[in-house]
Amino acid sequence: MSDWRDELRALAADAAALRFAAHVPPEDFGGRESAVLIAFAEVNGELDLLLIERAHDLSQHSGQPAFPGGAVEDSDADAAATALREAQEETGLNPDDVTVLAQLPRLFLPVSGFAVTPVLAHWHHPGPVHAADPREVAAVVRVPVRELVDPANRVMVRHPRGGRGPGFLVAGLTVWGFTAAIISGLLSGLSWDKPWDQTRTIELAT
Repeated sequence: MSDWRDELRALAADAAALRFAAHVPPEDFGGRESAVLIAFAEVNGELDLLLIERAHDLSQHSGQPAFPGGAVEDSDADAAATALREAQEETGLNPDDVTVLAQLPRLFLPVSGFAVTPVLAHWHHPGPVHAADPREVAAVVRVPVRELVDPANRVMVRHPRGGRGPGFLVAGLTVWGFTAAIISGLLSGLSWDKPWDQTRTIELAT
């Protein structure tokens, strides 16, 4: 019988199942490559997911909940190395405590001009985490998957500039945009989600 790690690997291998509200980078993409770490921990049979709240004075995506991650550096061996390095810099996570499971296809963020590789991982020995780089991170949270699945915590979010996408009201945060789209796509692709009211819409504050 497969467990959640096998399910994540199988989902990543099935590109047709990846229904994420994001874009494939254009063929002539010339922007920065980056990676994010989607780290699941299992404690007493309950899964949680590591998220950060970005610093509120950043020029882009300020105050937005996100996965740990950032731009590829020349010293990084691959996308997984980038994701692990950035997660350590931002949250204090020890890369030795993480097992990389798979990578999702590169996705394009038109607003920032980044191509992002999401890296799925098992945080097999979770330890203390914190806002290790206050210049970039305001807070670090571990959100139980049961709270992400709970229909009471799911909404649609409308951006002031237009556009509407899935969101989550968890840990005192409104998770929206790229991060919420990835989480929503994973829950759907893994058949973990439950029916929820997709007419329930909140307006994102400017």
